[in-house]
Amino acid sequence: MIKVVAVLNAKPGISREEFLHKWNVEHPILVRRLPGLRRYRQNPAIEHRKQWPFSGMAELWFDTVADVKVAYGGPEAAEVFAHEDEFLERMQWFLADEVEIDIRGENR
Repeated sequence: MIKVVAVLNAKPGISREEFLHKWNVEHPILVRRLPGLRRYRQNPAIEHRKQWPFSGMAELWFDTVADVKVAYGGPEAAEVFAHEDEFLERMQWFLADEVEIDIRGENR
């Protein structure tokens, strides 16, 4: 399984509430339409006294790199990108394999 991992920054001047509404409520409606999408997770940064370098992180799972290419090459992705322009200043992303590490140190 291949994962798109994206870290993102909200547009300056947008309130946290507006950012979270656009990302957590409106955006999933569009993302769910991406062909081949297996799973989608959002990780909003928690409010903290420290200014975090990112507003959040998103993870999208696909079966193959080819499936990612199809998903992001179609009209559904154009709608996703147009919506992101409403609330995101910047997004950086990469493709990843997920490797789960046993925290107990036991061999599988």
